[in-house]
Amino acid sequence: MAEVEFAKSPASVLRVGPGFSLAEVDPESTPGYDGAKSDGKSLLSAQDSRLTELQEKLFAEGKFGSTKRLLLILQAMDTAGKGGIVGHVVGAMDPQGVQLAAFKAPTDEEKAHDFLWRIEKHVPDAGMVGVFDRSHYEDVLIHRVHAWADPAELERRYAAINAFEAGLAEQGTTIVKVMLNISKQEQKKRLIARLDDPSKHWKYSRGDLTERAYWDDYMDAYSVAFQKTSTDIAPWHVVPANKKWYARIAVQQLLLDALEGMQLNWPKADFDVAAERKLVEES
Repeated sequence: MAEVEFAKSPASVLRVGPGFSLAEVDPESTPGYDGAKSDGKSLLSAQDSRLTELQEKLFAEGKFGSTKRLLLILQAMDTAGKGGIVGHVVGAMDPQGVQLAAFKAPTDEEKAHDFLWRIEKHVPDAGMVGVFDRSHYEDVLIHRVHAWADPAELERRYAAINAFEAGLAEQGTTIVKVMLNISKQEQKKRLIARLDDPSKHWKYSRGDLTERAYWDDYMDAYSVAFQKTSTDIAPWHVVPANKKWYARIAVQQLLLDALEGMQLNWPKADFDVAAERKLVEES
């Protein structure tokens, strides 16, 4: 039976554009997709091979001088499913072609430098798929929510982020920025589920509750970040994430669209294939 595919491209229906309002995005919705959960899971599995092939082409091109690379930036409130995206979507790729960086609270050494210093160390090499589990956006989200940076410094950081991402694009980086959008009620359900499952206790932190108390402030901070940093070369995509299966196929499709847009090709052999084949046969 044919897979139920997206009726509308996530790259278009999820993109943050003029007049975007985060408050109007229903975390329960499945924009561009009319299939059920079972359809979505089937689609995710069916498209793994295509994603793997495109990633391998990117990796192969990088070995032969191409500057192309892909960077997936994942931002979200706690429990929104970033780990699931890494495991179920990025996990389909060849690990040797993936560079994953999970950014936690900065160390004392990192605090002694500008906020982008630690980020720049982890930008993907040519031919690689880079994944940021949280990112430089923490420095305009949590810092805005808790007033750790004043308005002038926040404006400087928005501008620095845009310049940084523009520089990455000039180097050949295709940037996919995703905010996984869950509801406050869904987060509560997921936190309780973690507490009810001993195998998930290691994922729970009291700090999650501390930040949960600032939910509305975080939504405002995200809205400002979208307004300031959703650009033509690095647009934001807000993915409704109450349904994990939908978030996974949406991000998978965003990656597929990005890779397909890079017009990747297998590198052509720089040797006589027939002659080499003969040598192998005679060996």
